[in-house]
Amino acid sequence: MTGTPGVTTEERSGRWLALLGALGTVAVLLGAWSLAVAAGVSAFVLPPPGAVASAFAALVRDRATWGHVGITAIEVVGGFGIALAAGVVVGVALGRLRRLEQAVRPALVALQVVPKIALVPIFVLWFGFGPTSKIVLAALLAFLPIMLNVLLGVRSVDPGHRDVLRQLGASRWAVLRSLDLPTAAPAVLTGAETAVVFAVIGAVIGEFLGGSAGLGYLVVVAMNALDTPRMFAAIGLLTLLGVLLHSAVAGARRLLVPWHTSA
Repeated sequence: MTGTPGVTTEERSGRWLALLGALGTVAVLLGAWSLAVAAGVSAFVLPPPGAVASAFAALVRDRATWGHVGITAIEVVGGFGIALAAGVVVGVALGRLRRLEQAVRPALVALQVVPKIALVPIFVLWFGFGPTSKIVLAALLAFLPIMLNVLLGVRSVDPGHRDVLRQLGASRWAVLRSLDLPTAAPAVLTGAETAVVFAVIGAVIGEFLGGSAGLGYLVVVAMNALDTPRMFAAIGLLTLLGVLLHSAVAGARRLLVPWHTSA
């Protein structure tokens, strides 16, 4: 078999079909966008693709833009890292201790249903207008998907396997390290893919409502200046950052649990 070792012809065909499907979707969207502009939609509402492309190129050439990209990336990665660490610890504890999970369930439900955007003024009041308030908001949004997936993964461990290890004299830490965490790893990494998207959303919401830097701030500045092409370009750059971060987490999942069907 020729090609990449370990990759079947069916898998290669599937990758090509996925790539062609993605390119086809982009082509259809650009075509519909161009038709809408040609049909008379105001350029203020929907600027032509060429104007957005020019604004995007100007944005990329501006050195100040990369400072804003770095700030947003730091906020997202910082919030995601905090959420990952806290989500694993809390998820394992609640997964192993059912009474503790029952005790804190009302608080978890309240945390789940509260509109996170309503917390932005509180975080700005507590942590200021700098990156800290955005990191906290990003961590809060990313925490629940990770914690819930860890809890589900730990609960999915076969009790018989745990009993066998204990009969062999394994400590609680050894059972956790050799059984619970490896079993929960696919669920944890799948939750991390969702969480990193939520972290981006949290950081951008914080920049919208209480920021003086970052890509979300650039979108607000362009909107206030009625510069629609630049606003679309800033949103496009923000989308690319989100795609890169999501791809990094998805790549880590395929690297760390290549044996699982989700990979």
